Amino acid sequence: MSTEQYPVPSALPRLTASRYVQPLREGGSLPAIVDTDGGLYVVKFRGAGQGPKALVAEVIVGLLAESLGLATPSLALVELPESFGRSEPDPEIQDLLRGSRGLNVGLRFLEGAFNFDPSAAGEFVTPDFASLVVWLDAFTTNPDRTHRNPNLLIWGRAPWLIDHGAALYAHHAWETVDEARTRTPFPLIEKHVLLARAERIAEVDEWASARLNAALFEEILARVPEELLVEGVSGVDGVAAAADAARRRYVAYLTTRLEAPRRWVEEAIAARGRVLSEPVRRLSARR
Repeated sequence: MSTEQYPVPSALPRLTASRYVQPLREGGSLPAIVDTDGGLYVVKFRGAGQGPKALVAEVIVGLLAESLGLATPSLALVELPESFGRSEPDPEIQDLLRGSRGLNVGLRFLEGAFNFDPSAAGEFVTPDFASLVVWLDAFTTNPDRTHRNPNLLIWGRAPWLIDHGAALYAHHAWETVDEARTRTPFPLIEKHVLLARAERIAEVDEWASARLNAALFEEILARVPEELLVEGVSGVDGVAAAADAARRRYVAYLTTRLEAPRRWVEEAIAARGRVLSEPVRRLSARR
């Protein structure tokens, strides 16, 4: 693994949406290609699915991936003005955009990228890359990188990670998360699309865990805006205090989860062993 350090961006750009271009109906949250004053972005809307927490996960995990040298489309905060999308004929999209006024999260649109398929693009995935992606997804409890839905794009003859809104699912019920639950294994890693190729998980664990720490997590959380961290709190001081508390909670969770022994790493290695021991399933003959 490279010893190169990958800095966190000093700030996420803030852009304004100008035109709704096209919905992307592959996901349940109806992301869309949106034209902004900074170019085309795939925007994840705060009014969809799990709400702002999914956007928080998108930013945190995207920046963690960047910190580990993994390619992911550059992130931006995208403001939807009041008038945005009023001419859209689809009532579902209209409702979504009305509920998403204000700040949302965008990922740079990679024109010409295509979805990863192990049988067609497996040459672009090395054991180091597969192992690092499995490690990151186990660390951040991301269930959404399966054979059915890889959330990997091939662009410029290289794999790019996308769509991390389902990760960090503990933050949907912080009140139930104690230290034991924070450090728990992640059994869903067994469904990971790259698990069979991830032959260097133990080596990657040593490398990656040395590059992440509480100071980095604080840096990353500082990039998450108050508007996404806080709901239902009024007053400038109240919002600032609530956002600060939310950031500390995320940093504590990530720091504790990173501490050794990492049972989620052991689970990933064991899951790979189980996957490799399964007999190859033959496709039934077509009639």
